[in-house]
Amino acid sequence: MTMEMKDSGSVVLTAYHPHSPARIPGMEQSFVQDIPPGHSPSSRKSLSRCRRINRMLSNESAPPGFCRSNSQASTDSTSMEDFWCEVESIKESREGGSEEAMLLEFKPADEGELEAEWLQDVGLSTLISGAEEEDGQALLSTLTRTQAAAVQKRYNTYTQTLRKKNKHTVRDVRDIFGASDSPPTFEAVPVSPVSSNGIQLPGQKPVWKSVSSKSCLDCGTDKGSPSITEELSYDVSFSESITVLPKTQEWPKNQRFKKEDLALPKFIIRKSRFGLTEVGDLSPEDMKKIRYLSLIELTAFYDALGVELKRNRVERVRGRENGLFGVPLTVLLENDQKKVPGIKVPLVFQKLLLKLEETGLETEGILRVPGSASRVKNLHQELEAKFYEDTFDWDQVRNNDAAGLLKMFIRELPSPLFTVEYLPAFITLVEKISKIKLQLQALHLLIMLMPEANRDTAKAFLQFLKKVVANEGKNKMNLWNVSMIVAPNLFIYKGKRANQQEMQAAATTAHIVRLLIRYQDILWTVPSFLISQVRKMNEAAMNNSKRQLMFDKGVRKLLRRKTMERERPERPEGAVTFPPYLQSDIPEGVIRVYAPLHSKVSMAIQLNSQTKAKDILSRFHCENSRGSSQNMRGQIQSLHEIGGNIGQHCLDPDAFMLDVYHANPQAEWVIKPKAS
Repeated sequence: MTMEMKDSGSVVLTAYHPHSPARIPGMEQSFVQDIPPGHSPSSRKSLSRCRRINRMLSNESAPPGFCRSNSQASTDSTSMEDFWCEVESIKESREGGSEEAMLLEFKPADEGELEAEWLQDVGLSTLISGAEEEDGQALLSTLTRTQAAAVQKRYNTYTQTLRKKNKHTVRDVRDIFGASDSPPTFEAVPVSPVSSNGIQLPGQKPVWKSVSSKSCLDCGTDKGSPSITEELSYDVSFSESITVLPKTQEWPKNQRFKKEDLALPKFIIRKSRFGLTEVGDLSPEDMKKIRYLSLIELTAFYDALGVELKRNRVERVRGRENGLFGVPLTVLLENDQKKVPGIKVPLVFQKLLLKLEETGLETEGILRVPGSASRVKNLHQELEAKFYEDTFDWDQVRNNDAAGLLKMFIRELPSPLFTVEYLPAFITLVEKISKIKLQLQALHLLIMLMPEANRDTAKAFLQFLKKVVANEGKNKMNLWNVSMIVAPNLFIYKGKRANQQEMQAAATTAHIVRLLIRYQDILWTVPSFLISQVRKMNEAAMNNSKRQLMFDKGVRKLLRRKTMERERPERPEGAVTFPPYLQSDIPEGVIRVYAPLHSKVSMAIQLNSQTKAKDILSRFHCENSRGSSQNMRGQIQSLHEIGGNIGQHCLDPDAFMLDVYHANPQAEWVIKPKAS
C-alpha cells in the first residue's frame, strides 16, 4: 500500500516545537465528518465543540436525518470524531483541575550547536574535543558508506561554523575520513550481502536458512490477509537499501488515509541463521551502542530520502520528585525498584494495565467512553496517598475510570513517552515519506533511540492496546478507533486547545499510533545489521586494548607469572567465572556450555551445521530433569552468549549455533533465566 500527502513544509505539534508550520487549507477534508447525535449524556457537554471542530475541518454537515448510536460511531473507520472528542475531554480535564500543567522550556539553537549536540549524541564527542578516544575510533571504523557520509556532513557543518566564528582550530575532515579531496557521493550502490560474522563482503551469498511458516516474524492483519505481503530484511542497513533517490513530489491536496485494518500491508521478517534479537536480549552497554548507531543510521536514512531530520531542544523539564503522576519515568522507576528490584515498567502503570486487562477488555467503548471526571479526580488523589501503602481498593475502580487514569498518567509525564527531542521526526516520517515500508523502517530506528525506561513502558502500553483491538467484537474498538483515542494523549502536549496545527496533525498522529500497535513485534526487534556493527565496535576496542597492553612491560611480566592461572578480562554483569578445569583449550567446533542452576553444571557439545540453541537447551533439560531444583523448573531458561565481541546476548532458540560460534569464537555459553 502506498500513501500520498500534500507536501506541507514543516508540520509540528503544538507546544513541542517553537516554530509555526505552514498551513494546509482543506488538508483534513477527507478525514472528518460532522459528529452525529446519539452520544451518551456524559459526553453532551463536548458535542457542540466537537461539531464545531469537525465543521471547521470539513466545511460540510452531516446529511439530514443522519444518526448513529455510540457503537456505530465507534466503528466508523472514516471519521476523526473520536480524536476530537478525546481532545475536548482532555481539555475539560485540565480545566477541571484534575491535571497539573507542566511546561517544557525550549532553548534556541545557535549556529553549529545542533551539529555539536548530534555528534555528542552519537558518541563522537571526540570529533569536537580533538581527543583520541578509543570508543570514537571504534565507532567510526564500523560505519557503512551512507552512515559515514551522514557523520561527515554534520562534522563539515560544525567545523565551517567554528571557522566563521574564529573560535579555535578544528580537525580537518580528511584527517577523520581519509585523505580524499572529493566529498562522499550519495548515488545508489549495489548492496553487499552479510557474511556469517556480520561483516559485509562483496559477492558473498546471504546466509538464509530454509524457512518454514514458523521461522519468520509475522506482523500483519488479524482478519484475513491483505493483497500484498512484503518481506523485511535486517541484514543490510536501511539507508544502504535505498536504491532510488525520491524525486520532489506534489502531494494531492485531499490526501486520504485508508483506515480499514486490511489497508495495512502484511510484513514478515525471515530469520537468518542468527535468529532474531529483541531489545531486552542485549546488555545495557551494547544497547547504548545500538542507540548511537541508530541515530547515525536514522540520519543517513533521512538523508538518502531527501528528508530533513528535525529535533527539539529542551532546556528544562519540570516534574515532581515523588508520587505517581507527573513524575519522570526514571525517578518513578528508581523509587519502584527499591520495592521490586529489577522492575522495568512503573508499578502503578502495570497495575492500571492489569486492572483493564482483567475486567475491561470487553467493555464497549473502552478508552473512548470517558469515566466520571469527579471520580477520576478522587481516585487520582487516593492513589497518590495509598498506592505504596498497599491500601488502595482496586475493586472500587470502574473500567472507564481506570482507562481515564491510564491516559492521565501518560499525559502527565513531564517529558512525553516518545520523547520531546524526536517528536518532529515521528511526524515527518508520515508527512514526508509515502511508503509504509519506509515509514516502518524510520519508526523502527526511532524506537531503538528511545531511552530504556520510555521504550519498556511504551512496549507494555502497546501490548495492552493490541489486546483491546483483539477484542473488537465485544468492545467495538477497532485499530483505527483505538489509534484516534490514544494519539492526542501521546502527541498533543498537556491537552492544549485544539488549533489549526493540531488539526493538520490529527490523522498523521493517529496513523503513527496505528503503525506502533500493528507492527510492535517488528519494532522491538533489534536489526541484525546494528548488532553486527556493535560486534565490530567491541572487536576494535579489544584490539586497541591488546595493543596498549603489549607496550606495558609490567603487565607482560605479570602475564608470564600467571601463565598457569590466567585471569580472564573483566566480564559484564551476569557473566560466569569458570573453574580452572573448564578453562582449558577446547577443540574447534566444540563449545563448553555452563548451566549454574542445573545439577549438571557444564557440558561439552560438538556443534554441526544444524545445531540450534534450542537443541542445547533440550539436551540440558533431559540430562537434568530429575536433579534440578523446583524453583529452576518454573523458570524459562535461555542460552546466553557472553563476552568476546558482545557484552551479553540472549540467543533466539532457532539460532544456528555454529554460525554464532564462528561470529564470536571467544564467547562463553551460559544457560540461565532470560531477563524479564
